[in-house]
Amino acid sequence: MTDDRQLKIESALAQIGSLEDPHTGGVTFPIYHSTAYRHPGLGQSTGFDYTRTKNPTRAVLEEASAKLEGGDAAFACSSGMAALQTVFALFGQGDHLIVSLDLYGGTYRLLERVLSRFGVTASYVDTNDLEGIERLRTPNTKAVFIETPTNPLMMVTDIQAVTGWAKPHGILTIVDNTLLTPFFQRPIELGADIVVHSATKYLGGHNDVLAGLIVTKGQELSEEMFFLHNSIGAVLSPSDSYQLMRGMKTLALRMERHESNALTLARFLQQHPQIEAVYHPGLPEHPGHDVQNRQSSGNTGIFSFKVKDARWIDPILRHIRLIAFAESLGGVESLMTYPAIQTHADIPQEIRDAIGVDDKLLRFSVGIEHIDDLIADLGGALQAAFSETEGAEA
Repeated sequence: MTDDRQLKIESALAQIGSLEDPHTGGVTFPIYHSTAYRHPGLGQSTGFDYTRTKNPTRAVLEEASAKLEGGDAAFACSSGMAALQTVFALFGQGDHLIVSLDLYGGTYRLLERVLSRFGVTASYVDTNDLEGIERLRTPNTKAVFIETPTNPLMMVTDIQAVTGWAKPHGILTIVDNTLLTPFFQRPIELGADIVVHSATKYLGGHNDVLAGLIVTKGQELSEEMFFLHNSIGAVLSPSDSYQLMRGMKTLALRMERHESNALTLARFLQQHPQIEAVYHPGLPEHPGHDVQNRQSSGNTGIFSFKVKDARWIDPILRHIRLIAFAESLGGVESLMTYPAIQTHADIPQEIRDAIGVDDKLLRFSVGIEHIDDLIADLGGALQAAFSETEGAEA
């Protein structure tokens, strides 16, 4: 059997589960639906007792995920939000978290409307501002939570700088790596303690499976996360574990196409007369471009842009045809979202205004379609929006 520690990531992804079934030699690992497993004898176990605690199909997915991120253990959850809930269960009454200012609305909702009930508080800051982070630190600060790049404004945080600040204070660093995946960025190798994913997005890649992943570094932290994962029980089903593994096998190919298409479209929009701003870390003008290049080997397939006239938003979303007006991101199909009233509706208006999530911003999850078709679709929608508003004025 090949030593997978020596494999390049493209090979490791393609081979997920293909070497794990010695009984049949199957190159695709089977789905174990059984919820219970026979004990060989009193006090004995095959390693599998009850499927919530451990399932053979999920175990293969988790082992592969830990290796891909450079962690010691991984835990597959029933959604990205379930993964976050499990991670945040590390904290309790009186604990304080420092969190990225530009944040996915669902994470903000979980922190402010659920975790707050249990006495956990959060402060929000640009996590590139180490002095700002330090000002927020209290004796009860237990973790710093980073999205990088952020969703939707693609703000980039220097992970090594934050982990270098956090470790001497005994503060955990948690990184949401959904947008880049371990193919492009591995935060644990940069000092992070925990990585989380909405695996529904790029890891699954096909808009057909709901899943979350947690990866931990360190024995004590991994054991505590195992306890929480089993106790909370928001685990990924065997069928969804299989489906997620199947999606991950093509992650390398998909991410390369997502990256290429997104950067081409970002450059197209930069030159378009109806566009006010484009937020993409691959553009040299983007704040954090140099940090992104240093800590990541590539760029995600999602970016955001602002139109010059908010009246164009509605007709753009009505006139796109190949691109779908739909929430979520990271699938092979291109999707466009209006963050102000969709993904970030739960973020208070004052925070949205401060970071720039306004009524002119659109988020674009670029798929793997042919770039010429995507440019034609987007360009046509922009032209139609302009014509509608100009016609209305006339």
